[in-house]
Amino acid sequence: MSDRSKLKQEVDEAYTVQVRAAMNGAARAGAFGVGVVTFAHYAWPLFRRQTLPFKAFLISGFTMAGLVIGADNALLTHEAERRQSEHAIRREARIDLARRGLIGTETEIAKWRAERTRRLEEQENAKPS
Repeated sequence: MSDRSKLKQEVDEAYTVQVRAAMNGAARAGAFGVGVVTFAHYAWPLFRRQTLPFKAFLISGFTMAGLVIGADNALLTHEAERRQSEHAIRREARIDLARRGLIGTETEIAKWRAERTRRLEEQENAKPS
């Protein structure tokens, strides 16, 4: 898999995670907004006199806030997980290269990663089905 297609796959994965979390956050916050507006309508006479478009505006504000916050939190969590896994792979590469007596430069780590990928693919192909 080329670097460009791998990057595209990672971007698509992050987008999917973000969209799913945004929809979930919007639904949850929107339901909360409906509850708040309904409670305020029955509990507060001044709010009861407000127009329906204003009440809908408040609910849409809750929904948009939930959408943005949910998507942002999911993307930040996803990026942190990706950084952590990338850091673990790079640490493993540096340790393995140091055992061989090599310095873990970017080029050496890229070669190590390609070799590791090739080795894992050979192991998968060698397994009897």
